[in-house]
Amino acid sequence: MSPSSRAETRWGRRVLLTLGALLVALVFGISTASVESSLGPHEARYDVTTDDTITVDLGPLGTLRIDSPLPLTLGVHVTVQEIPASVTQLSQAKTLEALSGDLQSYLQFFSGPEATVQDVARALLVDAALRALLAFGVLVGAWWLLRALVGAARWQELRARAEPHGRALAAGTVVILVSAIVLTSSVGSEGQPVASRQTSPVFDGTPLEGAQVTGRLGGVIDTYGSQVISELRKSQEFYAKANTSLEVAWDERQALIDEQKEQGAGQGPSGSSTQSPSSASDVEEPAPSDDPASSEDPAPSDEAEPSEEPASDDDDLLTVVVVSDLHCNVGMAPLIRTLVERSEAPLVLDAGDTTVNGTSVEQYCVTTFARAIPKDVELVTSPGNHDSRETTKFYAKAGATVLDGSVVTVDGLRILGDRDPNETRVGAGGTAQASTESAAEESERLATTACDDDDGVDLLLIHTPAVGDDTLDQGCSPAQISGHLHKHVGPARVGRGVRYISSSTAGATLGQPTVGPLHGPAEMTVLRWDKRTRHFLDYQRVEVRPDATASVGPRLRWPSVVPPPSVRNSPWGPAPV
Repeated sequence: MSPSSRAETRWGRRVLLTLGALLVALVFGISTASVESSLGPHEARYDVTTDDTITVDLGPLGTLRIDSPLPLTLGVHVTVQEIPASVTQLSQAKTLEALSGDLQSYLQFFSGPEATVQDVARALLVDAALRALLAFGVLVGAWWLLRALVGAARWQELRARAEPHGRALAAGTVVILVSAIVLTSSVGSEGQPVASRQTSPVFDGTPLEGAQVTGRLGGVIDTYGSQVISELRKSQEFYAKANTSLEVAWDERQALIDEQKEQGAGQGPSGSSTQSPSSASDVEEPAPSDDPASSEDPAPSDEAEPSEEPASDDDDLLTVVVVSDLHCNVGMAPLIRTLVERSEAPLVLDAGDTTVNGTSVEQYCVTTFARAIPKDVELVTSPGNHDSRETTKFYAKAGATVLDGSVVTVDGLRILGDRDPNETRVGAGGTAQASTESAAEESERLATTACDDDDGVDLLLIHTPAVGDDTLDQGCSPAQISGHLHKHVGPARVGRGVRYISSSTAGATLGQPTVGPLHGPAEMTVLRWDKRTRHFLDYQRVEVRPDATASVGPRLRWPSVVPPPSVRNSPWGPAPV
C-alpha cells in the first residue's frame, strides 16, 4: 500500500471514529435529557425516555399515559413533585377535596399549554446538547487516556492487529453503545404502569383522547375531569366569540374613521351620527381620579373631545397598544394579538401584574403573552407588585424588554420605568416592600433620572400610579401610563404632566379568579404618539365584556401639557391644542 493510500485510510478511520463518537454522544444526550419546569400549578421534572409514551407520574395517585408525538420512539416521563405521599392515607372524598383547589390553575394552564410545551422542549434541547458535548468530551478523553496507559509501542501493535477488521469493530462498538444507552434510558419495569389500565372517556374529543390512567388518579379524573374539560371548552368558546366580536368592532370603527376622512371632516367618528350604540358611552367626561397619590384634579376640558387628524404624514405617528394587570388570564392573549395586528402597532406596553403570585410555575403565563405579540412588534413591561424577578426573567427570555430604571428608546419614544417597589404574595402576608427602596424613594430616583436625561423622557411606564408623582410634579415627563387600580382613570393632568391609568386587561374583579370567561370588563388602549412634537395625540379605549361582546371607542384627544421652561433638559415643544 502506498504512503498516500495509508494516509487516506488513516484519515478515513479517524473520521469514522469521530462520527461514531458524535453519534454515541448525541444519542446519550437526547435519551438522557432532563429538566425542571412546571406543569399547571405544580413543579415537575421532565425526563426523555425511549418508550414512545408521554407519562405523567402523580406519585401515589397514579399515572396518565398518552402516545408520544415525538419521533424515533422518544417519549417523556413527567414527575410531578408536589403530590404528597400522605394523600394515600386520606379517604377518596378527602383526596379529591384536597386536589380540587388546583382545578382553576389547571384550567388556566390548559387554556394556553403551548407555552409550557415550547419552554420544556427548548430546555430539553439545551440540556441534550450540553450532555452530548460532555459525552463527546468524555469519549475523546477516554480514547487519549487509553492510548497513554497502553503505551505507544503496544498501541501500534494492537492497531496493526485490528486494522483488517477496523470498520467492523467500529460499527459494532457504535451499535453496542447506542443500544446500551437507549435501553438503559427507557423506563424500567419498576417504573412501568400496571397492566390493568383504563382509558378515561372524560378526554374524548380533546388532545388527551385515549389517555390511560392508573391508580387513584382515575377517580380524580372521573370526578373532576369532566368539570375541568367543560370549563375549558366554555372558556375557549367564550374567547373565540369575544375575539370575533373584537375584530368586527375594530373594522366597523376603522370604516367610520375612513369615511370621515373621505368626507373631509378632519375628525374621528365620535361626532358622527353613525356612531354605533356599543361605543357611544365611550365619549364621556373622565371620572375624577381617586388615586390618593394624585394631588390635582383631572382637567376635563378637552379629554373627551374627538381627536383631529394631524397634518403630518402617518409615518410621523407611532401607534402603541397598552395592556395591564393581565394576572395570568392567558385567554386574552389571542385578543391582544388581534388588536396589535388590526391597529398595526409596532409597540406594546405592559403596565405590570402579568402574573398572579410571581411563582415559577407561572412561567407559561408570561411566555404565552410574549409569544402572542407578533415577532416584529416590541414589547416593553414595567413589572408590578404581583410579578417577581423570577417570572420577569422568564418574560425577558421570551422577548419582553423589562424596564430597570434606565431609559429605553423604541422608534423614537423614550420610555422610563422600573419594577414596582412592593410585592404582593397571596397567602403570604399580603403586600410588603420588595427591597430596601420604598415607593417614595423610587419615585424620587425616577424623577432624578428623567430630569437629568439630556434627550428627555417621553413616557413614564410604572405599575403603581403614585410612583410617578415626583416625575410629573417636576415636569420631567409629559406622560405617565400605569395600572394597578383595576379601573380606568384619565387621561388627566397631574402636576405638569398627564397620567393615564389602564383598567385590567384580564377583567380582574375583586374575589373572582382571572381564569375562564371574563368576570368583569377587560380593557386595552390604543395610543398614537406624534414623533415631531413628542406628544401623545389621542387614545382609543377597547373593551371586552363578560357577555363576549367588544367595543372600540372613538379617538379622543390627549390632554395638552406644556412643560415649564424652568425644567432642565426639556425637549418638548408646545403640544397641539
